[in-house]
Amino acid sequence: MNVGRGRHVVVRTIERAPLEIVDRLGEIGAATVHEAIGRRGFVGPHIRPIQQDVSIAGTAVTVSSHPGDNIMIHAAVEVCREGDVLVVVNTAPSTHGMFGDLLATSLMVRGVRGLVIDAGVRDTRDLRRMGFPVWAQHVSCQGTVKASPGSVNVPVTLGGIVVSPGDVICADDDGVVVVARDEAEWALARSEERLAKEERSRADLRAGVLGVDMYGLRQELLDMGVEYLDGPDDAQLKS
Repeated sequence: MNVGRGRHVVVRTIERAPLEIVDRLGEIGAATVHEAIGRRGFVGPHIRPIQQDVSIAGTAVTVSSHPGDNIMIHAAVEVCREGDVLVVVNTAPSTHGMFGDLLATSLMVRGVRGLVIDAGVRDTRDLRRMGFPVWAQHVSCQGTVKASPGSVNVPVTLGGIVVSPGDVICADDDGVVVVARDEAEWALARSEERLAKEERSRADLRAGVLGVDMYGLRQELLDMGVEYLDGPDDAQLKS
């Protein structure tokens, strides 16, 4: 969707990735999905969880917001539904606490699975107690206003990654990964293949196989000039 300069919209109806695929991607985890789809989709280490041991996946409802203003988050609540993840991106850097327990309460009633935001959140203890997962760039008690228009359910850019409405958001302790809606089924197939490969590798490692041999790294080390010595050799180790 192309939104003209100066135009602000709330798109009520979007196409979403199928939840049965989304749910399976959530079980697999962000790092495996990221690797399986060609090391793409990671929004960066600056977006961090405020909780631990939580893994989710959901369909993106996107918000383009003015920094320090959370009116568009309130507008977005209305169009959210079961299985969504709210993705909030600001048009300029913001450290404000744009989201707290009251907004989380509204989202939880609608079945929203979590929040990803490139600004700050507050009421973090309450959010953890409520069981509402959040991935944010900052934690801040600094308040916001409700005065500047933005848009809901338009493409946004988070950490250099374009997030379109209905895309899959995978988030856990390792970070946040975005899978394009039209690649969701392919991403699941690739991720399941990687899981099977990792399980075979895990079995080999448990059997005592060394990683340098399993991954064919020994020759690469030699090609890089790394020397293997059977014992101390002052003549060769002397700088």
